[in-house]
Amino acid sequence: MTRRIALSVLALITAILVLAVVPLGLTMTQREQTSFRAEAASRTRSIASAAEEHLSDHKSDAAARSLVEEAHKRGDCATVYDSAGHVLLSTACSEVAGDDSAGLVSSVLAHPGTRVREDDQWLTTAVPIGDTSDPVGVAVLSRSADPLHDRILAMWGWLALIGVGGLGAAVLVAVLLARWVGRPLRVLDEAAQRLGEGALDVRAPAGAGPQEVRRLAATFNTMAGRTEALVHGHRAVVADVSHQLRTPLAALRLRLDLLAADAEGDTAAELADAQGEIARLSRLVDGLLAVARAEHAVPRPVPVRVDRVVAERVTAWDPVADSGRVRLSADCRPGLTAFLGEGDLEQVLDNLIANSLDAVQEGGRVLITGKRQNGTVQLRVVDNGPGMGPAARESAFRRFGNPEASGTGLGLAIVHRLVTANGGTADLRESPGGGLTVALSLPGVRRGRDRGGESESGGTRTSDA
Repeated sequence: MTRRIALSVLALITAILVLAVVPLGLTMTQREQTSFRAEAASRTRSIASAAEEHLSDHKSDAAARSLVEEAHKRGDCATVYDSAGHVLLSTACSEVAGDDSAGLVSSVLAHPGTRVREDDQWLTTAVPIGDTSDPVGVAVLSRSADPLHDRILAMWGWLALIGVGGLGAAVLVAVLLARWVGRPLRVLDEAAQRLGEGALDVRAPAGAGPQEVRRLAATFNTMAGRTEALVHGHRAVVADVSHQLRTPLAALRLRLDLLAADAEGDTAAELADAQGEIARLSRLVDGLLAVARAEHAVPRPVPVRVDRVVAERVTAWDPVADSGRVRLSADCRPGLTAFLGEGDLEQVLDNLIANSLDAVQEGGRVLITGKRQNGTVQLRVVDNGPGMGPAARESAFRRFGNPEASGTGLGLAIVHRLVTANGGTADLRESPGGGLTVALSLPGVRRGRDRGGESESGGTRTSDA
């Protein structure tokens, strides 16, 4: 943002300076050239006036000679011709006019009037002497254009210096302005990131930057304070509820166990059923607490090697799959890396594998696949169990939302919460040939940040259970 503001101000000032300085320089250059020509014509006419007294009135040529010598001292070349084209007075550099001097003099004598010839080095002015209808001679003055070029160059140098100084001042002002605006915004952005990562006590300074930025920081601090109060209050409620529920449940289970020890017949059967309900209620409380902890957990993402975690969890669950005669396998690209909270992927896989092993019958199969696609990690847990109907899949991620679940129905809710908290998505699909596919899309790490450096071309498979 600082760079964009600085470049925008710099571009604007540059455009203003170009539109102002360049036309001014061109105008001043034209005025210098006009003034140079006018001065040359005026001095030539002065020599012509002095020479006219000598040629027309037959007076002394001292005045004309003095003007010619002054021109010589200034570095100019002056020559006075009579009506026949003969040189009467001249400086030492009269040859500046070259071969064109005779033609220039003849032109002025034939058609009286001021003639000007200019090139890169010299400006030559020829003025008729005496009556314009019947001149008695011609005065020619050649001036070097070097002084004119020097003045024009100096003028453009000053204009360039002023422009560069203006640009420097503009850059300084732009950078200071951009930092004044951008620095508090960067601090606010960092505070928002830390808040999103779970640092609920973070606050942004509200005393720097423009009024709008200060107001935004104050609003952010108010939001962060309310969020912290809500989350802490919710956590306190969950902790209190867990304590209040677990204590009477434990006491009730103990009483039922004591009664069941002395009961017989139908009473024993009823007490056994009651014990089963108490156990189910305990699992329900544990599931609620697990969901609450998952909802309150705000992960700090780190690079996680998905292929290694999948291989570890498959190895850990192999004995359970063997006992149920279910084939558990994995097919993940090597080097596959996602950006997740530490330990979240293990919890997600444990819940999904446990659900699949519970659903699949003997001889069934559970397959975990992983690949990279469009900057994300696509993880699939596929089984060939009974699957779910469309209505059940639609509500499976809600708490107690799956009417077809045999347990508390909270495993998929925990998976959904952990995946979405890390910026991913979770979806349930019907497996080809029957069964259920849990499709996870996890935020991937750019290839330059992947650990390990393995190529992702090709795949690797862990041993089947």
